Amino acid sequence: MNNIIAKENKDFFILFKPKDIVSGDFYYSITHKHPYTNEIFYLCAADCTGHGVPGAFMSMLGISSLNKAIIEKNISVPSEILNDVRESIVSSLNPEGSEEESKDGMDCVLCAIDFTAKKINFAAANNPLWLIRNNELIEYKPDKMPVGMHSGEVRRFTNQGFDLIDGDLVYIFTDGYQDQFGGEKGKKFKAANLKRLLLSIHQKNMEEQEQILSENFTQWKGSMEQIDDVCLIGLRV
Repeated sequence: MNNIIAKENKDFFILFKPKDIVSGDFYYSITHKHPYTNEIFYLCAADCTGHGVPGAFMSMLGISSLNKAIIEKNISVPSEILNDVRESIVSSLNPEGSEEESKDGMDCVLCAIDFTAKKINFAAANNPLWLIRNNELIEYKPDKMPVGMHSGEVRRFTNQGFDLIDGDLVYIFTDGYQDQFGGEKGKKFKAANLKRLLLSIHQKNMEEQEQILSENFTQWKGSMEQIDDVCLIGLRV
């Protein structure tokens, strides 16, 4: 993945801290040329059900489903890709449509970036996308449902997008960083603190940002156990 982003000459970091040797979080990227489109760069941060070996199995299923939707089926719109991935996950885990349906799946943000046209489209399942522009953090809300089976109404995912401006910083992530317990009172780090931290360091280069985020996570966690996998990706346009 690093080579793919580097090929685009983009400034980025990937903070990836699995709880165990293998992870239920994964990051994914691919550049693909669909018929009648510019070359599209896809970037995803995903949090699959579980961690360790069960989470790693779900990660493999998620990655293969993304590849199938983007490369084999030539689906270009992120929301439609997630709709297709959901169908693949559900059919793989519950092929006979039993009443005891698996609730396994993943939360994720999938971005489709056209660097030529300077546009980004994305779909978000339970996790948001954050944009820092002109020293302001803008939050794009997700659809409140996973890519998989769930107890609520099964709706189609929403496609969102905006034009990119030079200097924009896009952050996508799983919930492991903000949900980590630590500090003096052993409480969760929380999204509000992560927002403040990113705003305080966003003008630094991406390598420095990654280092600060990693050191802050370690310091916050202290002697407490890491409770989940961590994946946080930053990309400067």
